[in-house]
Amino acid sequence: MKETNIHSKNFKIGILGGGQLGRMTLQEAYNLNLHISILDPSENAPCATLADEFVVGDFKNFEAVYEFGKNKNVVSIEFEDVNSDALQKLEDEGVKVFPQPRVLKIIQDKGLQKQFYEAHGFPTSPFELIKNKSELSNSSIEFPIFQKLRTSGYDGYGVQKIDSKDALEKAFDSPSMIESAVDLDKELSVIVARNEKGDITHFPLVELEFNPIANMVEYLFSPANVSSEIENKAYKLAEDLIRKLDMVGILAVEFFLSKKGELLINEIAPRSHNSGHHTIEGNLTSQFGQHLRAILNLPLGATDLRECAVMVNLLGKEGENGTAIYKGMEDILNEKGVFPHLYGKEEVKSFRKMGHVTIINKDLEKAKALAKEIKSKIEVIAK
Repeated sequence: MKETNIHSKNFKIGILGGGQLGRMTLQEAYNLNLHISILDPSENAPCATLADEFVVGDFKNFEAVYEFGKNKNVVSIEFEDVNSDALQKLEDEGVKVFPQPRVLKIIQDKGLQKQFYEAHGFPTSPFELIKNKSELSNSSIEFPIFQKLRTSGYDGYGVQKIDSKDALEKAFDSPSMIESAVDLDKELSVIVARNEKGDITHFPLVELEFNPIANMVEYLFSPANVSSEIENKAYKLAEDLIRKLDMVGILAVEFFLSKKGELLINEIAPRSHNSGHHTIEGNLTSQFGQHLRAILNLPLGATDLRECAVMVNLLGKEGENGTAIYKGMEDILNEKGVFPHLYGKEEVKSFRKMGHVTIINKDLEKAKALAKEIKSKIEVIAK
């Protein structure tokens, strides 16, 4: 049997979504001379000028996804809110699609996610599924609760905290998943990878700190400051989860660690994830390189830490709207062990992800201190 040459321009890899995750995947792809086509609805997407082929089209539209994917060898995603029915048709016709459409359908629906955890014995916070906000008043879940739209929510959108029955008027009036608020100690994340051979590896556990207004990651600390017992439990849960899903690709597993020491699965994402951006400089293999290795059935890369790492998300300043300016960038470029990544987005908006900065150091506390200093120096504002 003739061996497939994945490095040939005739071997076509398609990715749905041309944002920053796609952009960083392309940067890894070129190291292996891989040829990537991108489908994205915006002609100004971050990948537009970098991909071997860039197609403007709606990745939620069945025909657009099917037409884009039918001549590809492998199709993947950088964003899960895509047309999974079209991906299923492509898979049925022999195109390799990772993550597999059946897995994507579970993850696209936060209610199905929770039911999957429950059915397979994975620890998660108590939850209920509701059709509209009128059903909230009859819920047995104790306040405060979090309400999450079942579909199309991401990066803090479609998620809100409701503190009491007096605040039910602000609830989303759409199919949702509601869950108990956890008495939180830390939020953690681990990224796990699996190829078609069934090989599995994980990245070191990281700790996340969120922006309280935008409900988005503001800082990431690697490695996480937790006991070895919690760390190993997180790895086992993540590996068991990707195995039970029988999924190929990379999977970000976000955890709540309660003040009682309970480790609960919060959400999962079947793609490169904000909690893995630091791996470009901080680990022997980046999450983006690992994703490509997994979907191409290549040997998975070593994930050891090079040094401790802290990542700072660069969010658009609140109230800003217009052409992006990165104020203070020259100041941070003077610092040792500091690596900025700008995403190529021309327009800044309030709390929009515009880039990130990774700081590496042998001493995590020194990296944290420098990260706080950098956060104070740089702003993404409008011209």
